[in-house]
Amino acid sequence: RARESVFNIIDSRLIKSGRRWGDLSVFDAFAGTGALGIEAVSRGARTLFAAERDKAAQQCWYKNTQGLKSVSLSLYGDMLNLPKARQSVDLVLMDPPYKKGLTIPALTELEQKGWLTPDTLCVVEVEKSENNVLPDDFETLDERVYGKAKIILTVLRK
Repeated sequence: RARESVFNIIDSRLIKSGRRWGDLSVFDAFAGTGALGIEAVSRGARTLFAAERDKAAQQCWYKNTQGLKSVSLSLYGDMLNLPKARQSVDLVLMDPPYKKGLTIPALTELEQKGWLTPDTLCVVEVEKSENNVLPDDFETLDERVYGKAKIILTVLRK
């Protein structure tokens, strides 16, 4: 339910801004088997960057993305040790393991390595009881709770 709601929220924001999925480059942070990133691609995103440290999950990611055509795909190993970005992304989908304190360091890493601009929408899922999960230089646009999950839409302050 949370995933469907996340994509409905993003769809609504795209419509309001006059943009389309085909305009977006996406970063799937803590990608796991790739479900969020693959959903973005299925809606039309043409560039997908992802980070996943677990080797078994990486193998699933490669298997799950191998059928994606005309999409630029890049997988990095450690979300907290990314390469410097050659280009910023338009959308970050972040679903870190709950209650591990990874959201602030991950958003900071994306910012410091040039993956983000103030126009990059970051959609972060945390456990609903988690608070103060954003770096100080990020602004919360929206926050919603779905079951055990809290979805936060945030951007880098201008």
